[in-house]
Amino acid sequence: MKELEFLEEQGVSSALIKKVEDFRETYPVDEEAKHRVSSPSMPFYGKEILEMAIAGILKGENLLLAGPKATGKNVLAENLAFIFGRPVYNVSFHVNTNSGDLIGTDTFVNNEVTLRKGSIYQCAEHGGFGVLDEINMAKNDAVSVLHATLDYRRSIDVPGYDRIELHPAARFIGTMNYGYAGTKELNEALVSRFLVIDMPAQTEESLNFIFHQMFPNAKMTAVEQFVGVFLDLQKKALNSEISTKPLDLRGLLAAMKIVDTGLSPWQAVQMGVINKTFDVFEKEIVEDVVRTRIPREWTKEDVYE
Repeated sequence: MKELEFLEEQGVSSALIKKVEDFRETYPVDEEAKHRVSSPSMPFYGKEILEMAIAGILKGENLLLAGPKATGKNVLAENLAFIFGRPVYNVSFHVNTNSGDLIGTDTFVNNEVTLRKGSIYQCAEHGGFGVLDEINMAKNDAVSVLHATLDYRRSIDVPGYDRIELHPAARFIGTMNYGYAGTKELNEALVSRFLVIDMPAQTEESLNFIFHQMFPNAKMTAVEQFVGVFLDLQKKALNSEISTKPLDLRGLLAAMKIVDTGLSPWQAVQMGVINKTFDVFEKEIVEDVVRTRIPREWTKEDVYE
């Protein structure tokens, strides 16, 4: 199956891939939800992580992806939905998220009160993959309504309406960062309803895979330098020399992308990485890191064949 070729390239277990193919055949996507099935913005690299995640999903478990910034939590969630061919329902949690945002609220249609279905309700109905982004930003009482959805009961009680059972293909993938302002510890009752995957930091190998997959026409020397920028910044962030603001893989990939328009690589990296920090002294450190890798005189011809 073409959609699963990148798993074979990484050496993911052929037995797991076969079970994924069986899953896709067993649970075709509803016509009205097909528009929610989409290709990921970038491929995820990591054989062990992929195998753990796929094995959990195949056995009906929900996943919690935990780790610092730029470890690929949302990318993995996107890739898993694509691998299993499921529609995606995103919920971005914040301090004011409430149960109505998740399950649904009353609204008027043709002068009648009806339920405006929330993302969790739709996910349960169509057998989607619900991505619970930054789940540790929400108040515990808001996510407590999901307890019956996430455990063995696999159901949703909608106040004033009926109880619905989850589609057998429905899964939920939570993501959480450590130590961000506004985040909090998840309570044990919620954590116990997930299998937890601790996301590792990006490596040179994983970054090379991502860059070569996304930019097959890029020169090897240019890819090495762009990857080097990220690894150098990651090291400084781990040593607390800089914050994680400029440690932005999406921004670096976007910079690589816009170089193809003819913009100079230095200007592109300025927008994608350097300008992500607003502290003057930190910006100088980041500029120094970038300057050692991306010369100001570089042009598009230095990056692409």
